[in-house]
Amino acid sequence: MKNQFIKILKIFFPILVGILFICLSIKETTFEERKVIISNIINSNYKFILLSIFLGILSHLSRAYRWLFLLRSMGYSPSIYNSILSVFIAYLSNLAIPRSGEIARASVMHQYDDIPFEKGFGTIVAERAIDLIILCIILIFALFLNYELLASKFNIKNINFDNLIIIFFLFLTLVFSIYLILPRLNKNLRVKISNFFLGIKEGLLAVFKMKKKVAYVFHTIFIWVMYFGMFYVIKWTLMETLSLSPEAILLGFVFGAITISASNGGIGIYPYSVSLVLISYGISKEPSIAFGWIIWSSQTLMILVLGSLSFFVLPLINKKNFL
Repeated sequence: MKNQFIKILKIFFPILVGILFICLSIKETTFEERKVIISNIINSNYKFILLSIFLGILSHLSRAYRWLFLLRSMGYSPSIYNSILSVFIAYLSNLAIPRSGEIARASVMHQYDDIPFEKGFGTIVAERAIDLIILCIILIFALFLNYELLASKFNIKNINFDNLIIIFFLFLTLVFSIYLILPRLNKNLRVKISNFFLGIKEGLLAVFKMKKKVAYVFHTIFIWVMYFGMFYVIKWTLMETLSLSPEAILLGFVFGAITISASNGGIGIYPYSVSLVLISYGISKEPSIAFGWIIWSSQTLMILVLGSLSFFVLPLINKKNFL
């Protein structure tokens, strides 16, 4: 009963978060302001929205190709087509259940390319670890560029390391607890957990074993440049956001990237977070909210279309002699 409740909570809590922020956006705007927001979205420059979608597609294709370097370094020969389709399916899965995409992606490659789930999942964990490092670097850079604005908004005078120390010791406590609990688990369960983490370990080590490290780094940089590019070009969709500086766009991009996993694909919270950053830079409420919804809606629509198509195309291209 308890496990069932946790499963239900994992599915519905992110949805509730999204609904909460949609309600918050509605509550903080009048009927007339909402009409202006909708008008801004309808009358936006669709050429740049299409460009943003195109850059988003390029980032996903690059991610699919980059994945091959890790899988091949482990001795497997995955299909580029399966890799591409699995990436779009993963993003689509994340729209339904946050963080389920990694499981879906590894499952697709296990089914169609005979890559053990644990090892495929391990390479995805390695990817996510690298992406997290890059996001942290971009976050630090964005905070540095916007320090004066943030300091004035949040009244920051100096850095307090007390909370960082507490978090560090909580992390150590968690690791130590797992170390104590693991030997007391059922033998079969212990073996499954052990094999799972061994697969993840092998996936992480694949980063150091692969031959095309330079190409991997290039695609990693390319992915994040495309991410930022698809966000940046949205400034040209609205007259009111044309004057936004690169550092303002960068801060909005980072805040959006951080909040996107809090609900299903960032629904509600992503546009709200982005709008708060733009408002801080003097952009009025209506175009700020419109900006957030344009970038979120365009990328989500792209994932819905391409992810759904991938489900149908995947079994077709894996039929013998189809390609």
